[in-house]
Amino acid sequence: MTEKSREARCNCGQLSAICAGPPQRVSVCHCNACKRRTGSAFAWNATWDEAKVTISGNSSSFERTTDTNRTNRYHFCPECGSVAYYFVEMRPGTISIPAGLFADETFPSPTVEVFGERRVKWCTRGDEGT
Repeated sequence: MTEKSREARCNCGQLSAICAGPPQRVSVCHCNACKRRTGSAFAWNATWDEAKVTISGNSSSFERTTDTNRTNRYHFCPECGSVAYYFVEMRPGTISIPAGLFADETFPSPTVEVFGERRVKWCTRGDEGT
């Protein structure tokens, strides 16, 4: 049986990732680095085994020290600037992709919340109600 693949693309479509099978992890992160990277109140991320992801297109990259003093390497499209994928030092052998790049309303919901204590007060989880 063939695993379902999903395609993530940057805003201009030049840089893409084909991901085989379901993600290992779908998370939201409220750390300051993710807030700055996304320009939003949190980041919605999906993680796969690196061997299950095929990258196409050109990227530029930068490294950033996280709130927990680890190094992450972010790859972005040099044409439109979208961060398309990144590698997290504490999860070797995996690749993370901003879930919004899939533009898929059926994408799995997050099951992990990171830095929840930094969540903005108006943002609630689906299991908390409003």
